[in-house]
Parts: sequence; structure tokens; C-alpha cells
Amino acid sequence: MSFGGLTALDQVDLRVHAGETVGLIGPNGAGKSTFFNVVTGIYAPSGGQVLFRGDDLGRLKSHQVVRRGIARTFQNNRLFWQLSILDNVLIGMHLRQKATLADVIVRYGRTRRELNACAREAIEILNHFSPDLAAQHSRSVLDLPQGDRRRVEICRALASRPTLLLLDEPSAGMSPDETDKLMEDIAIVRRKFSGITIVVIEHDMGVIDKIADRVVVFNFGRKLTEGTFAEIARDPAVVEAYLGEDDGA
Repeated sequence: MSFGGLTALDQVDLRVHAGETVGLIGPNGAGKSTFFNVVTGIYAPSGGQVLFRGDDLGRLKSHQVVRRGIARTFQNNRLFWQLSILDNVLIGMHLRQKATLADVIVRYGRTRRELNACAREAIEILNHFSPDLAAQHSRSVLDLPQGDRRRVEICRALASRPTLLLLDEPSAGMSPDETDKLMEDIAIVRRKFSGITIVVIEHDMGVIDKIADRVVVFNFGRKLTEGTFAEIARDPAVVEAYLGEDDGA
């Protein structure tokens, strides 16, 4: 992926297996979020392929990627602040809904039944993470603490029923207690949504250590190495990428 003379991703070769949780780490500017943006259709890649279940996604729009079974969160919350918790989660279902404008006008009963079914499903998803969130589903997301906002964003992504979930810095801005709860939340996702595949970008190595089956390291837009957390934690190239080369001082 190139932007003018800047190459943000360079010969990245990364395979993710069904059902695993992969941690994607690297210094700031390593290309991690750009990688997510390419996979989800925000950027069209300058070259190469993005293959999902054998299909090339490289030229699809974001909504088309969601239809294929890929959903994501963002490093900075992209919730609809003026809307309620429930409405934000319902938005994640919009591509699955079948009601048309004609249904709204002349067959509103059908539209209402579909909306009620979606609302019940949305509350069920919220309830997986926090019965308290589900109970106050009419509350504005603007009034929520950071940890709950992250939870709502994950629920909105899950509402599209993805097979691949991409989490971009989910613990950003969280307290240690909120981060601990996040790890519990991700464990819930894996347990309640059987077979889901997760790729998570994260700077908190404690989170990566706890949740990732495999860790991939980016640096300067390239894949530096991959392995278990224990393997990459003692890899000299990874230590140098994060801390800089030891000059002997």
C-alpha cells in the first residue's frame, strides 16, 4: 500500500487460520491500521491480493467486505454519539435487514416485526458482555465510560455476524481494571460466537500475551516475524524494533 512516495505496506504476507486469535503488534507507524484499512476496503491496495475464503477482496467497497463476513472496530471510537446504546448496535445489522422503503410505507407491520427481532438480538449480544449495558440500552453512548464505549463498538461489529473480527487498539484509553475486563470480553466472544476468527492490534503486551494464539510483528510496513508470544518476546529483532538498537552506552 503506497501513498505517493510513501510505502505503508511492503510485501506483507500474512495468513490467518479459521478460529484462531492473532495479535498484530509493532511500533507506531509500522502499518498495522493501514493493513486493517486495506482488508476492510477503506483503502484499495496498490498491489497484491487480499484473499478471504479464496475470494479477492482487494477492490471491494467496505459494505461489500462486511457482507462477506468481516467486521471491525476502530482505534478511535466511531460510535454515533447522539444515539442510544441499542441504536448503535442495531446499525451493525443494517446490511442484514430485508425491509425496503416500500415495506416501511405500505407494509409497516413486516418492518416492525423485523426491527423488534433485531432489537431482541442486539440486547442479547449486549447481555453477553454486560447485563448492565443491556438493561440501560436506551442510554446515550455519550454518557458511557471508555470501557463501555469499547464494549458497544465490539457489539456493533458482532451484530453483522462476522466470521472474522478485526479489533484495532481495543484497550486504548482504558484503565488497568477496564483492560482486564476487556480480556474477559474477548474470551466471551470466542466462547459465545463459536468458530469466530479474531485479529487484534494492541500495544498492551499483557493483552496480547493473554489472548493471542499467535503474534505477528510489523515494522516499517513489513512483516518482521511471527510466532507465539514467548517466541517473539525474546526475539532480538523485535526488541530492537521496539527499543532501538543498543549503542553500548
